[in-house]
Amino acid sequence: MADLQHTHELVFDGDVVTKRYVDGKQGGAEREWRALTLLAEHAPGLAPEPIAFEAGVVSMTRIDGVSLRGLSVGDAQVAAMAEALDVLYAAVPPAVLETVPIRPWQRAAVRDWVRRRGAEWRSRDPLADRAVKEGLRWLESWTPGESGVTPVFWGGDGNLANFLWDGARVRRVDFEDSGRSDRVWELAEMAEHVSMWVDGEVDIVGRFELSPPEERLMRDYRKLHGMTWLFLLSHESPRNPPGTFRRQVERVLAILAA
Repeated sequence: MADLQHTHELVFDGDVVTKRYVDGKQGGAEREWRALTLLAEHAPGLAPEPIAFEAGVVSMTRIDGVSLRGLSVGDAQVAAMAEALDVLYAAVPPAVLETVPIRPWQRAAVRDWVRRRGAEWRSRDPLADRAVKEGLRWLESWTPGESGVTPVFWGGDGNLANFLWDGARVRRVDFEDSGRSDRVWELAEMAEHVSMWVDGEVDIVGRFELSPPEERLMRDYRKLHGMTWLFLLSHESPRNPPGTFRRQVERVLAILAA
């Protein structure tokens, strides 16, 4: 799940980037280091190269590219991002992937978080209240399933800002929430991340062929992630344009009706 809190500081020194975790986020530096090490071995060039690790601090190489968030993302960028995701998902061999801890914020944890936020909801306006009510009603009838799950390695946090475009390819940064996951859950998380639609819809899911069980999972997962963002965006932030929360309310109602 997205973390809207400031979790780290970055220091740039030539071709070296030092990432220092400042909020005591448990395991973040360790997950980042594990991801960089695994990808350096199994998918070199997709992410920064690991240089050094100490408690709460990770040093890595600096990679070229501009964050996709804020760019005019067209077919070339989306195709390159899908290609990078394919490489990332398949990078870690199955035997190795089994030894990788499950990444934070999986289905049950997000479901429970949404339930708590729903229980704390205070009436705002009829449309937002309706989205919360209908979302919680759907949630009570939903049970996280495992059928159709494809285990993959994932970097965590589907923010478009974590994907860098160098004019030819897309590479990935920020692995503090990385670990073992499943492909549909992560594609759904990306699809519903505010960065993927607030400046223009980026259809990443359409770049992947899904089986019928995966299609069913995708619909459910997008509903859950949409509800997550409904609560995350319930207080307007200068990070996003005015009216983003209202757009999210309308988006959630459309997703729930799908």
